Amino acid sequence: MLIKTIALFLLAFMVLGLVGKVLFPGALQRQKDRLRLVRRCPACGRPRLGKGPCPCGKDA
Repeated sequence: MLIKTIALFLLAFMVLGLVGKVLFPGALQRQKDRLRLVRRCPACGRPRLGKGPCPCGKDA
């Protein structure tokens, strides 16, 4: 009984993933593109969050 429940659970997730791929085909690629556009500090390479100075103190 437990194995049947786990199999149905995994099957439901597979169907949900396939439906997601059909409805939103480029979603993963858009997310990767957004991650590449993150501003970085020219001195240390850390991602810049917000408009304040970088924690390294070497703002260029």
